[in-house]
Amino acid sequence: MWKFMMQNAIAMVGGQDLIIILVIVLVLFGGKKIPELLRGVGKGVGELQKGLDEGKRQLTQSLHEEPVATTTTAPTTETTTTTTPRA
Repeated sequence: MWKFMMQNAIAMVGGQDLIIILVIVLVLFGGKKIPELLRGVGKGVGELQKGLDEGKRQLTQSLHEEPVATTTTAPTTETTTTTTPRA
């Protein structure tokens, strides 16, 4: 679904829009900072992908496991009575 949304978003951006965005990024970050910025974005996307894969793996694993029988014990209620001396 994410890939589908990104394809539609990219399709909506025209050539002039892309040039304007690139010029703004160049002005804001400068030519030397752009590779650093893109490297950080790439690492972030990689970490996101790892997290998504781990979540999918855990979900699949938990769906295939047999439910564990649990026994519950009724809570005990203890009443304590105290007497106070009358004055």
